[in-house]
Amino acid sequence: MAVPNLTRDEAAARAQLLAVHSYDLQLDVTDGAGRAGVDTFRSTTTVQFQARTPGADTFIDLVADRVLSATLNGRELDVGTYTEEHGLPLPGLADLNELVVTADCRYSRTGEGLHRFHDPEDDQVYLYSHFEPAEAKRMFACFDQPDLKAVFTVHVTAPFDWQVVSNTGGRTIEAGTAGAQLVHFEPTKRISTYLVALVAGPYAKVTDLHDGIPLGIYCRASLAQHLDPEEIFAVTKQGFDFYHRVFEYPYPFDKYDQLFVPEFNAGAMENAGAVTFLEDYVFRSRSSRARYERRAETILHELAHMWFGDLVTMRWWDDLWLNESFATYISTLCQAEATEYTTAWTTFANTEKSWAYAQDQLPSTHPIAADMVDVAAVEVNFDGITYAKGASVLKQLVAYVGREEFLAGVRRYFRKHEYGNTTLADLLGPLSESTGRDLSEWSAQWLQTSQVNTLRPVSTLDDDGRYRSFAIEQTAVPAHPVLRAHRLAVGLYTSGPDGLTRTHRVELDVSGERTEVPELAGHPAADLVLVNDDDLTYAKLRLDERSLATLRARIGEIPDSLPRALCWSAAWDMTRDGELPARDWVQLVLAGIDAESEVSVVQSLLARVQSALSSYADPAWAPTGWTMLADKALAALRAAEPGTDTQLQWSRTFAGAARTAEHADVLRGLLDGSTELPGLTVDADARWAFLQGLVAIGEAGDAEIDAEAARDATATGVRRTATSRALRPTAESKADTWQRAFHDESIANSTHEAMVAGFWHPAQRELTASYVDRFFADVRPLWDRRPGEIAKNAVQYLFPPVVDPHTVDAADAWLADPSHPAPLRRLVSEGRDGILRSLFARRRDAAAG
Repeated sequence: MAVPNLTRDEAAARAQLLAVHSYDLQLDVTDGAGRAGVDTFRSTTTVQFQARTPGADTFIDLVADRVLSATLNGRELDVGTYTEEHGLPLPGLADLNELVVTADCRYSRTGEGLHRFHDPEDDQVYLYSHFEPAEAKRMFACFDQPDLKAVFTVHVTAPFDWQVVSNTGGRTIEAGTAGAQLVHFEPTKRISTYLVALVAGPYAKVTDLHDGIPLGIYCRASLAQHLDPEEIFAVTKQGFDFYHRVFEYPYPFDKYDQLFVPEFNAGAMENAGAVTFLEDYVFRSRSSRARYERRAETILHELAHMWFGDLVTMRWWDDLWLNESFATYISTLCQAEATEYTTAWTTFANTEKSWAYAQDQLPSTHPIAADMVDVAAVEVNFDGITYAKGASVLKQLVAYVGREEFLAGVRRYFRKHEYGNTTLADLLGPLSESTGRDLSEWSAQWLQTSQVNTLRPVSTLDDDGRYRSFAIEQTAVPAHPVLRAHRLAVGLYTSGPDGLTRTHRVELDVSGERTEVPELAGHPAADLVLVNDDDLTYAKLRLDERSLATLRARIGEIPDSLPRALCWSAAWDMTRDGELPARDWVQLVLAGIDAESEVSVVQSLLARVQSALSSYADPAWAPTGWTMLADKALAALRAAEPGTDTQLQWSRTFAGAARTAEHADVLRGLLDGSTELPGLTVDADARWAFLQGLVAIGEAGDAEIDAEAARDATATGVRRTATSRALRPTAESKADTWQRAFHDESIANSTHEAMVAGFWHPAQRELTASYVDRFFADVRPLWDRRPGEIAKNAVQYLFPPVVDPHTVDAADAWLADPSHPAPLRRLVSEGRDGILRSLFARRRDAAAG
């Protein structure tokens, strides 16, 4: 079946022709309430629009099981001309037009369109919509592109005992037939099609009011016992207060609902006034502060989108960063200044920026203001560049022009373009006006070029141990040779009674290949030099030999979390680039991590240790490294203060690193209760973590998985079971998982993702090495059959992490066929690049041994 794929040129031509005024949507979801359910729902769309060229032809987008009827200005259209790929042709437009389309649309099990979920715990049915980037056409006929905004009036026929939520709060309800309710929502403001929302089902609901804005929180009834509305409302209210203060523009919609929905494909989605979230943010087991911090960032990110993205929306997906970069930057700023998570910029430096640096070094790197030729390209572009690099560059811009001047430009932008669509130029204009600076050169360097620069301190010392000279060298990769202008700070850190503290700071502009820093001449040589102290710019940092030696001995003595995070990040970049042996990275982390106070940083460091052991360490040394990590984790677990986040994190790390029979005995004891550690809660998520650690090394199997699945008969339990079965280290298990992942299209999106996440395991590389060739044989048929999000996840999870030249050769042979779709080629080329990087790093690590 051909997949609809609107091109940028088609969208531009249609926007030039049409002005869309309103949609009236009639949706009947009563049949979907049955336990067995049905596959389709009735959708009737009435759209009123103007054609700037009367007599012209166009088309409307629709993905439906069957189109029952269509009339244009009272004239019956031939629905036999409809195809999912090209939509419904609309010939002979008038000046003012009314189109009515009735269709039976399909419920989704893959997370786009109108998704239908059956709860195995209480036998209830839940619906929710997800339309980004261009999936509204799966629920109603529409001109499915962001710049054809309109007013939407939604009417829904649903079971009488369901909650029914859309974008507006105003509604009337009347009795329908056969025990149904008919809900009429008031018209929306002008919004894009991808921001329309429908959420329906027996959701549990909690309400509140803040600053005159009605607030709601929803989740499945079977999850309600785990919901913490007070915490969620508190962060939300802090966000409203902060954004109202800095934007000086009132919340643009009439209510604000936050809905935690099942089998969601993303972290959250900014539907206007009805934000949907991954329901894993309803914590059913004990969770660390880091997870609460991440949830708070997501809440604030989506709330920021009500202004950045919903009030003002990019014209086309080239400027997706106008939505995502701004929301990421401003939500982190809000989190740091208006919530309890005051070290949010540390988490940003350690998490978001590391994501951006890794993404920006792939062969698929692209400018922040990207070139998105069609919707298929957009679907793989929700990446570390669009979110994290863009936010990092905005942070750098604020350092360059001043915060108040920057925010003044943002306020101008909102007022000038409210309920409209914009491009990069529409933003730069107000920013230039408010800052008094021509930002065209800044934009050309930072928004319209790709890749990341590397900054390295270079110094000489005199006989007294003072700097005779100090400079910063900037390099770029040959394929992207641009050298950018950076506003940054150089920090000098020296050991003293208070630890390794900053004793001097110089802020300056850096450009070109070499920038002298004369202010440091004559200054005593520091134990640690941090280029880009305070994390003002976006660049990879290098540590000189003296600084690296200091970190090996005393990284835990740095009292402040942000410079520690920058040091960790620099060392990790050096490891990924083969400048620092992987074993040195492992030993650096294991020696210094006990002093790390930020649990979010601890989590990411331990994850990177496991990545280093899996991908960058010499295979001859890696088993030693895994044993070091597991032994360290077990010792730290036993020594941790009972009930702390640190104890929780070390328990998960131990489960993932366990390799020996002795490790298995400990996991088994934690699981069956024969081993108890004070303060460690062995709840549902902990049990699955311990069990999966045993399954992966062959110390547990089907009987234990079946027992745990029966114990946790929930939607989450279904996913954990799928991962556990995929982890079984047998040829039969891997063959079954592969077959289901590539050929069983009945599997729901979240279960599919959970299953493929368990296929490859670092302890099972010999068992799975033969699947390299099978991947390249099977990946294109999977891509053609499965919808975008599932296909994308499957390619990323199942690309063979087998660090061997044969993997590169197989990828090269596959890529030599130019007929493969560009988005799929991008994902395969990214996987290939990861193998090349690992091969180089392993050679470096082997040389160090």
